[in-house]
Amino acid sequence: MTELPPYWLRDNCPCAECRDPRNGQKLFQIDDLPQDLAVAASTETDGGLEVLWSDGHRSRYPLEWLDAERDGDGRTEEGKRLWAAADFAHGIPEARWEAYLADPAEQAAVLTAVRRSGFAVLRGVPAVERQVLTVAESFGYVRVTNYGELFDVRVEPDPNNLAFTSVAIAPHTDNPYRDPVPTLQLLHCLENSATGGDSGLVDGFRAAVLLRDEAPADFETLTRTPVPFVFRDRRTELRADRPLIEVDALGRIREVRFNNRSIGTLRGSSGELTAFYAAYRRFAAITLRPELQLAFRLDRGDCLVFDNTRLLHARTAFQQDGHRHLQGCYADLDTLGSTLAVLHRRAAALDAIAGLFAGEGAGEYLGEEVTMAEHMLQAAAAAEAAGAPDHLVAAALLHDVGHFHGALHGRNLMEGQDNWHSDTGADWLARWFGPEVTEPVRLHVAAKRYLCAVEPDYRQRLSEASEYTLTVQGGPMDERQAAAFAELPGAADAVAVRRWDEQAKAAGAPTPGFEHYRPLLAALMH
Repeated sequence: MTELPPYWLRDNCPCAECRDPRNGQKLFQIDDLPQDLAVAASTETDGGLEVLWSDGHRSRYPLEWLDAERDGDGRTEEGKRLWAAADFAHGIPEARWEAYLADPAEQAAVLTAVRRSGFAVLRGVPAVERQVLTVAESFGYVRVTNYGELFDVRVEPDPNNLAFTSVAIAPHTDNPYRDPVPTLQLLHCLENSATGGDSGLVDGFRAAVLLRDEAPADFETLTRTPVPFVFRDRRTELRADRPLIEVDALGRIREVRFNNRSIGTLRGSSGELTAFYAAYRRFAAITLRPELQLAFRLDRGDCLVFDNTRLLHARTAFQQDGHRHLQGCYADLDTLGSTLAVLHRRAAALDAIAGLFAGEGAGEYLGEEVTMAEHMLQAAAAAEAAGAPDHLVAAALLHDVGHFHGALHGRNLMEGQDNWHSDTGADWLARWFGPEVTEPVRLHVAAKRYLCAVEPDYRQRLSEASEYTLTVQGGPMDERQAAAFAELPGAADAVAVRRWDEQAKAAGAPTPGFEHYRPLLAALMH
């Protein structure tokens, strides 16, 4: 490990002096590092690598980080599932709108499908005007264009775009004349009672791979030829010169722009134009291969979300014997990716907490007749039964996570050492929860000392084990301490959690399991 380039290694130091622990942003400039930076000493451990630098700085690198392979932003062909129509013989990626809103795992599955396969359909989205904006805002932000924040796809008397007619539309990407192009498109069906008007999708990355395999020279031509894409009407004139197939610095397909209606006049030598049109026609023919064209019908309440930098979308012609009305808007993949990453981060955190309940939580709880997990679940159930707000149910559920030795510390309260579990637990939880959850956890031990000072009968109800820990934790507050505690902003919430804490020691009491509280916790996480 020590042969790693020193500037790379130091530039990635994860310590709080080098990176803001809240957002991971670096707190130094690369030219702040000394010119002769070198490793003074290094130690490899099971946990990773410790490095002492020549300027005296010390860095610790986790083993899993050192062993990680190079990854990307998921936008190129390597991060995608390339497909043909037959791959969806058993159904397309879809979910019910209600489930998508209620279940973070369902939302993550939908967004993953858009990111990996390029699309997903939400069923049962209320068929009301402007609802498409609500769908976009469920994972990101609406991209406003010259068409407005949304657009109506229906027959218009004076259309400025072929989409606003009833004719068939060949596979294409939208807005190729913009830079940057809107990377996501949403189409929400409000009504579709006309004959025809079915939707179609083609995986443009798959088509580009086929072109690269079958005609490498044509592929190269389309990746290096800037094409003028143009749109103009009475109020707008837009132009972007970009290749039909864009690759990244490593040659991986990253974007497809394909829209015959919007290509302006390409200029060049006779040889360049001949080569381009031969490649262009070959690529167009590939996109029209039947095996690549996925056809389906959007019905009332369906909302299609798809990657506009990858998928070509199409529509069959329709008769005007009924009404076909979609509302659409644009959004962007970066915000979808951000939402998905946060969902995954929250899921990992919840898995870690669930692991504590299932693992060490099965052990005894400070000499009581319940396990630690049973105690915390009983406290949460008591809070829920009392009609407490969600943040207090969460605080009651998590108030004793600081007792989990393996995850947090190693001191044993029952051996007469105050383990400061309220502070340790609150600090650990603060990575994911705000102060409305963490402060009642932080103060719940102080709340016990407070209640013993101001309510003498409260102390009389303490169990033998709780009386013992009270002594270890400092005993009842004096008058001055109690008055100061009562003035704290979170004192009332901490007292409520404390009362549920004392109720939660009944052997065999039925309670919901941890999974019952998972959606509540997910909604509270930041």
